[in-house]
Amino acid sequence: MLSHTLRKMFCQLPSPNATLPPTFLLPLRARLLTTEANTIDPEPAEAAFSNIPPQSPRPTPIDPTPPPLSIPRTPRINRNSPLPPPTNEKSLSLLPLLAAQTPHYITAHLHARPYLLTLGDTLRLPFHLPNAPPGTILRLNRASLIGSRDYTFRGDPWIDEGLFVLRAVVLGVEGEPMRVVEKKKRRQRRVTTVKSKMRFTILRVRELRVLSQGMRGEDAGTISEEKEAVEALTSE
Repeated sequence: MLSHTLRKMFCQLPSPNATLPPTFLLPLRARLLTTEANTIDPEPAEAAFSNIPPQSPRPTPIDPTPPPLSIPRTPRINRNSPLPPPTNEKSLSLLPLLAAQTPHYITAHLHARPYLLTLGDTLRLPFHLPNAPPGTILRLNRASLIGSRDYTFRGDPWIDEGLFVLRAVVLGVEGEPMRVVEKKKRRQRRVTTVKSKMRFTILRVRELRVLSQGMRGEDAGTISEEKEAVEALTSE
């Protein structure tokens, strides 16, 4: 009786569920193998993921702010800027009204520096005109604005030189006090003394008028000579 019971115990195969520990105690690979052995689904594991609809790509967020507009830069005015083309007829039609209303003011340019002038003003240039002795009369032909109390005439960038007359007389030359600057380098006992004394030309506005009908005959004869003289004086 006992031998029959022992033989039956040794011959009977143990069930897999009785010998294996719980699945949460098994490693990951053994857990997957145990789950596949217990499942009855004949389809492979990849079939479960085939029914998942594909995810659509996320829409790109649209920035509500528009891109900044590029503002064109105005050309810089310098001494080599060409004179403007003739002014259109619409602007010239209002020129007699500006010429009739006095006094006038003008923004003249000399060596690319603007100066707001009226009749009788004294202008102290920040440089020296070496070829303009006292008493020389200069005709300034570069201006960007002419105006009166109610009217303003602007150039692009300059006003045609045949529409205005601006003359200035050289009063003299001023000099600043002598400047003495000592220059020394490190680890050197030599001291260099530099002296400088700047000189400035003084002008007075002698004539300022607006020509409503363009350059007259009396001014047209001398404009070429005055233009050459001004260019020779300011080119130094």
